[in-house]
Amino acid sequence: MSGDALPRMANVTVIKTFDIDCGLFAFAMVALTILYISARLYQQAFGFSMGLDANSPEFDRYWMTLFRIELPVLYGAGVLCWSYLFLTRDRSIETVTPETELRRYFYLTMWLVVYSFCIFWTGSFFADGDGVWHQTTLRDTPLTPSHIILFYATIPIYLFFGVGSFVYAMTRIPAFCRGVSLMHAIAVVGPFLILPNLGFNEWGHAYWLTEEIFSHPLHWGFVVLGWCALALAGVLMQIVERFRELIPLVFKQDAAGSPTDANPFRDAWEKCGPEAQRQRYKPTSVSGRRPISGKSK
Repeated sequence: MSGDALPRMANVTVIKTFDIDCGLFAFAMVALTILYISARLYQQAFGFSMGLDANSPEFDRYWMTLFRIELPVLYGAGVLCWSYLFLTRDRSIETVTPETELRRYFYLTMWLVVYSFCIFWTGSFFADGDGVWHQTTLRDTPLTPSHIILFYATIPIYLFFGVGSFVYAMTRIPAFCRGVSLMHAIAVVGPFLILPNLGFNEWGHAYWLTEEIFSHPLHWGFVVLGWCALALAGVLMQIVERFRELIPLVFKQDAAGSPTDANPFRDAWEKCGPEAQRQRYKPTSVSGRRPISGKSK
């Protein structure tokens, strides 16, 4: 068989454009990293020097001022974002094209990645730092320097992206708008319930000194509700399952955009001609052995 009989497959190219805007995702990751590092440095600089006496003017200046800024800014930004996502929802969601749906699944994945990133910072640096703080110093107020950062800054931030991901999925992705994803609901509602559990925790601390027993039952709720974020793995499985269905539909078109299911290997094979095909391919039986030439007896 000559080298020209079968066109080289390297010369057969299929071009399919599929664009995804990652600008906001990259900005969020960079901005959050700077914000978290700045918050940790602020704690390091003014925690022990200005945060041990809740009745001092220094505490009011450095910590209560921060507390008064956090609540309206972070929760206000969350309400505005969630309202925007709902008001700009897709009102003909059942007619979206596979390409649009696939793109929205990528955007949902970005929401969940940022949400996981926020939970990582909250549960590692700031939650553990809160435990160390209360095992080192006795609180004289529920609004300690560690609480002001942990419960009133980092938790509202991850709720911004957690609830945002839930609203985005419910208003833009057909599979999620037909019913509530149990895994997604657990992954968002569980960490959200840490805030009500905070009230129960502070009530308990008003009656019992549990600073030196971090595994006290008062703190179990934080652990269980925080672990609910592991349900994100179930959401990821739902997304990947839909990916497997959408990707063949989106990328089945050829470079010219024709709706036929183009197959470059098949097209090159058909160009060879019958003689070249017979020399190139000899059929095998089900057992995998070459059939015996000649007539069967």
